[in-house]
Amino acid sequence: MRSTYRNLFLIILYSLLFLAAGVAVSLRLFSANSRRLARHEHLQFLCLAWQEEALVTYKALVAEWNRLHPEMAVDYIQGTWGSVHDYLITGFETGDVPDIIHYESSAVIDFAVRGYLEDLASLISADLRSDIQPVAWASVQRSNGAISGVPILLESLIILYNKELFARAGIMVPTMEAPWSWEEMAEAAKKLTVDRDGDGITDQWGAGMGLRNCANMILNLTIGFGGSFFRSESGHYVVRVEEEETRLLHLLMKMMYADSSMTTAGLGQSGPAMIPGFSAGRYAMVVNIGAWARQQLVANAPPGLAWGVLPPLKAASQQIGTSSQTLSIPRLSSRKSEAMAFIEFLSSRDNMARIAASDWMVPARASCLGMPHFQSREDGWEMAAESANYLTTGPWIGAPGYIEWKSRVANPILQELFANRMTVDEAARRIEIESNLVLERYQTRDERW
Repeated sequence: MRSTYRNLFLIILYSLLFLAAGVAVSLRLFSANSRRLARHEHLQFLCLAWQEEALVTYKALVAEWNRLHPEMAVDYIQGTWGSVHDYLITGFETGDVPDIIHYESSAVIDFAVRGYLEDLASLISADLRSDIQPVAWASVQRSNGAISGVPILLESLIILYNKELFARAGIMVPTMEAPWSWEEMAEAAKKLTVDRDGDGITDQWGAGMGLRNCANMILNLTIGFGGSFFRSESGHYVVRVEEEETRLLHLLMKMMYADSSMTTAGLGQSGPAMIPGFSAGRYAMVVNIGAWARQQLVANAPPGLAWGVLPPLKAASQQIGTSSQTLSIPRLSSRKSEAMAFIEFLSSRDNMARIAASDWMVPARASCLGMPHFQSREDGWEMAAESANYLTTGPWIGAPGYIEWKSRVANPILQELFANRMTVDEAARRIEIESNLVLERYQTRDERW
């Protein structure tokens, strides 16, 4: 009898223990789910700002929005340009992606083709639609009118120059009314290339140019020569490398290896990495660097460095291709109208001006360009804003496979070319052959913009 009672007691005890354990697990799961739901009660904004001033501005705007709209509060998520693409692809596939995405036009077009992004055309206010510059809309708008993102900033390429070195060499600075041709820039670079200490080794080059992963820059600059690389033939994209596409390549190779007027230090460097050499007087010009680089000079240049910004160089025209920084909404977002309200807030005239000024870039709104800050001669703002008149979009916008083409074909081949491991003609043949293999694969899957 005692054995029976003991067994019954043990059964009841173990049952209670299992029940308690189950309750504990349930409570933990409930708590975890509650925290997850609490997080997603807020809109999530993925921001890629990285310059200190821009970080402060974006975070201040989020805080301002949250004070004004506590019922639609936004959580700021810091992203990085180097990792954002993989992060977003993973998010789209798993269903966990921020409600507002800060990125750039060529990438969001690729996402739009894959069906990841909401068409914003019907959500955009009339004021925003009419004020953003046509070239900015062209970077994100499909032929059917669908819009993959709201442009907020335009990438403008500029030329930095050292005023003291120009004066010492007796070189007159070009003006917007009388800009240099590319050949005139190359001639000036030869005069600015000197052996300052007489040891037989060049220690001041006329020009420096960041050429690591430079495919996008080369395409944008080639537009001024009448080149495009990408063409539409029989309804499909193809790549052709002809005389207009190779003129810039020939000129840069001549500057580096015939004239020795452009440093080869830029082969492994991005644009920002050229700034210290420019500040130290090793390069009299930094050719075609983003307008945002001026911030680094203002913050870090040695006392007394006198620098300025030259007008866009002229080939067949002064046109330069551009991409835009954008704000997009994923189709997976369950709060699209609230997300769009936040985008409208960031894209208002005053707020876009704050963002552009802090990131040292050209605002996408036309009304912002006339504001006193962007017309100031100080720190090259007037010239950077004026260069916006020459911005255009390339025919590769929306080409299926463009992102893969840039990373797997164009960048590696251009790197070999500029390292002098092949001729321009050899590079042209390889780019054509390898590019069209990539593009054909995407077009076989019928991925169309």
